[in-house]
Amino acid sequence: MLGSLSAVFHSTAFTVARDLALFCVVLLWLGCAFWTHRDAKRRIDDLVLVWTATLLGLFPVVGPLAYLLFRPPETLEEARARGIELRALETRLERREPQCPLCRTAVDAAFLICPVCTTRLKKPCQACKAPLEPLWQACPYCAVPVKATGLRAPATLELDTALTAEIASKGNGKARAGRPRRAAAS
Repeated sequence: MLGSLSAVFHSTAFTVARDLALFCVVLLWLGCAFWTHRDAKRRIDDLVLVWTATLLGLFPVVGPLAYLLFRPPETLEEARARGIELRALETRLERREPQCPLCRTAVDAAFLICPVCTTRLKKPCQACKAPLEPLWQACPYCAVPVKATGLRAPATLELDTALTAEIASKGNGKARAGRPRRAAAS
């Protein structure tokens, strides 16, 4: 029996299988080290740290696993893209475009009304018809003083007038109190 076992271990088939298995293990080992090096170059900017990670990847199984635990979560390209995107968002936030206070549509600084919801944005100057900001006391284009419209807005004055007229037409609620109410149908 020992003779047959010795014959198996010294056979050509066993030697080829052993060499092939050893070659696959060495190929996997070097492949893990190469993958660690390539991934470290994509994620780490410092060359010394890249080669340290590569040397760590040379330790079979433990090295690549340790590298996987401590590698940066994003590649350098992803970090640069995120930085560019953040800068673009910051410049967009810094560049405040005028917008309608009601519908938030972007409007031109010279618009008198919003083209979408027709909200009045500015009023025209009485002399030169240039758009004026609501708080301006004089037109900066022609130096004509802006007439003050009072403390209340025109829409508020119109609403007050309409409510006063409605109350007056109903007789201040006294005529309604004298009429009997109808019973609700059950």
